[in-house]
Amino acid sequence: MTTFLIATGLALAACLALEVFAGDSIARASLAPRDLGLRLLGYLLILLFWFEFSWRPWLAGLTCVITVAILIVVSRAKRSVIGEPLLFSDFALLPQVPRHPQLYYIPPLWDPRISVPVLLTLAVTALWYWIEPSVLPVATLPRVLCLLGLPLALWLLVRAAPRPPLARLIARWFPEPDLEADVTRVGLPASLLGYTARAMAGGVPVPAAPALPEGPGDDVVVVIQLESFVDPERLGGPKLPAMDLFRTRAAQYGRLRVPAHGAYTMRSEHAVLTGRPSESLGFGRFDPYTSRSGDEPTSLARLAGGQGYGTLFLHPFHRDFFRRARVMEAFGFADLVMGEAFAEAPRVGPYVGDVALGARLLAEVRARRAPLFLFCVTMENHGPWKPGRLPGIDDPQAQYLHHVAHTGQMVEDLVAGLDAIARERGQTITLCVFGDHAPSLPSCKPGFGGRTTEYALFRFGRPHEAPQRADIAADELGRALRASLATAPADIAAGT
Repeated sequence: MTTFLIATGLALAACLALEVFAGDSIARASLAPRDLGLRLLGYLLILLFWFEFSWRPWLAGLTCVITVAILIVVSRAKRSVIGEPLLFSDFALLPQVPRHPQLYYIPPLWDPRISVPVLLTLAVTALWYWIEPSVLPVATLPRVLCLLGLPLALWLLVRAAPRPPLARLIARWFPEPDLEADVTRVGLPASLLGYTARAMAGGVPVPAAPALPEGPGDDVVVVIQLESFVDPERLGGPKLPAMDLFRTRAAQYGRLRVPAHGAYTMRSEHAVLTGRPSESLGFGRFDPYTSRSGDEPTSLARLAGGQGYGTLFLHPFHRDFFRRARVMEAFGFADLVMGEAFAEAPRVGPYVGDVALGARLLAEVRARRAPLFLFCVTMENHGPWKPGRLPGIDDPQAQYLHHVAHTGQMVEDLVAGLDAIARERGQTITLCVFGDHAPSLPSCKPGFGGRTTEYALFRFGRPHEAPQRADIAADELGRALRASLATAPADIAAGT
């Protein structure tokens, strides 16, 4: 016991020193008594987690310190790219890394930068196991009780955290999401554990399905989420002809305030598809797809389906990424056209090209009779932009600008194509395009442009109106789109 207490005390002190002098808080770390207690509790839980595997105090203590150091390093690296510290919801994305390594800046497991430290760690751990004796009791019954008791206690703690009475106590410690303040207040490990418990507890009020505006809806509503899309002139790039279309042909256009920078596509996606501001999601705001998994009564797809529209989700990537297939089905999309349908589609770099995706979208609209609600997510300009992605173009910004030109061409093709379909069929069509977040480029640091992208709403099959500029938030755009799905007249609802 004495050895355990000494090793634990030194490990907690080392973790505290790491966070105070090299942590990832943007302000001076708080050492107020309650805050300090929560910090130490976070470290202790990490130490006990590792201790149950070895029953060697010094190994558990060292592993705890290394874990906290790794969390700090990863969090600081993430902040430099995305502008946020490490989140509890980031761990839910870990299974995607080995399945889709090209989507991340993390080297693959076989890269020496990863494989060598991993192998060294395993070798040192094995050696330490051999050198340091276990503190498990020798007698059989106490030994079995220890081996079963500690894992069971930790498991029961995890089970109890999102339930009263412990949930009420944790809610007092973390009443509302305030990530930067909480990392400063109680440190990274404690905030990760506290936010996880709060997110698991749920309890966020779910709004009722809204009443749609009176009047006829459009025959076809197309919404396209453009990957990492901002006006390239904002990055010092060339003029994009599609931006002239925004200003001259769109009924409404402007800057779109989005809840993320450089990543977390699902935040903007959720905001537009539901019309819900991130503040309404509580601790689920950081990854809306882990909170309600698409079960949203305000979903545009669910509202459209209730009005007699066919609902189609179009995305040229794997179904399992972000669990999109399951989430989109829960959102109310009856048909999903995803990665397997694009096996033969031309690629630009590693992903299906935007121009080819636009052609497929027009084909889907032509093949389906109104009414139709179609939500499309592009993929060509997904980061990271690394050497080897495009032949002869290694500069990250040059790669981005190469791809964004194709995004602009796709928008031009869709404006022309949907306008022609509206004229041929005598239909009304809405096209909405928006950027999910700014790209994580050296010229586009976190907070770029007030965390805004671009959006535009085009209306076809009706008299042209002077374009109106309105800078709005992503959730406002989602609510504005409800007007396009207003109560459909009888002949449209019948699909004639």
